[in-house]
Amino acid sequence: MALNHSNSNNSGLKAIIVVLILLLLGSLAYIYKIKNESTEIQTNLVSEKAKLQADLEAKIAEYEKAIADNTALKSELEAEQAKMVDLLEKLKKSKGDATSMAKFKLQYFQLKKDMDNLVAENNTLKEKNIRLTKNLDSTNVVLTDAKIKIDTLNNQKTSLVKTVEKGQKLSILNLQTIAVKQKSSGKQVNTDKASRADLLKISFTIAENQIAKKGDRIYYIQVIDSKNNVLGEKKNEAFGSNYLSYSFTKTIQYENKTVIVQEDLPVKNIFGGSYFVNVFDKDGNLVAKSNFSLR
Repeated sequence: MALNHSNSNNSGLKAIIVVLILLLLGSLAYIYKIKNESTEIQTNLVSEKAKLQADLEAKIAEYEKAIADNTALKSELEAEQAKMVDLLEKLKKSKGDATSMAKFKLQYFQLKKDMDNLVAENNTLKEKNIRLTKNLDSTNVVLTDAKIKIDTLNNQKTSLVKTVEKGQKLSILNLQTIAVKQKSSGKQVNTDKASRADLLKISFTIAENQIAKKGDRIYYIQVIDSKNNVLGEKKNEAFGSNYLSYSFTKTIQYENKTVIVQEDLPVKNIFGGSYFVNVFDKDGNLVAKSNFSLR
C-alpha cells in the first residue's frame, strides 16, 4: 500500500511539473509574440515618422515654388509655410510614439487642406497674371514698334544734323612756316638759320565750303620751339577744363569762299632745332599742324 501511495505522489508531481513547463513555454511564447508586435509597432511608427517628415518637406518645397510666383498671396503663403516648417521641427524632435504621431498627422492633414486651398487660389491669380501679361505684352509690342519708328526718325534726324555739321566744318590746308631775316631796307630774305631769323611768316588756306555758315572765324595759332617754349604772346585760353597756350589769334571774315590767311610772328634769339605749328578753332579743336626745322 505504501508503494502504491509513493507512485501516486510521483505521478502527481510529474503532472504538476509538466503543467508548469507548459505554462512557462506558453508565457515565453506570449512574451515573444508581444515583443515582436511591439517591435513591429515601433518599426511602423519610425516608418510613419519618416514618411510624414518627407511629406512635410515636399509640401514646404511646394510652398517655396508658389512663393516664387510673387503673387498677391505671397505673405499668406509664407505664413502657411512657416506653420509647416514649425510642425516639421517638432516632428524631428519628437520620440515618434503613437500618441504624438496621431497628433502630428492630424495637424499635417489640416495644414495640407489649408495649403491646397491657398495654392489653388494662387494658381488662379497666376493664370490671371499670365493673361494680363500677354495683353500687356501685345500693347507693349505696339508701343515698341511705334517707339522704334520714332527712334529711327530721330536717329535719321541726328545723323542728318551731324552730316550737316560735319559738312559745315571748314578745312584748313597748306599750313606753312618760313623763317626770314628782315633787312634795314625792308627786304625780307628767307633763312634756315635760327640765329638770323627775326620773323616767322605763317600761312594757311581755308577751303571753300558752300554750306558753312558765313561770319567771323577765330583761330588760335600755337608755335612751339625746339625747347618746348610757346613763342609770341603766350596767352592762355580756357576750353572747359583744358587750357591752351597760344602765340597769337587770327580772326577771318568767311564768305564761303577760299581764303588765304597770312600772319607774321616776330622772334628773337631763337634756337636751332625742330619747330611745331598748330592751328586750333574757336572750340579748341586742333584743325591743322605742321613742323619745320632751323639750323
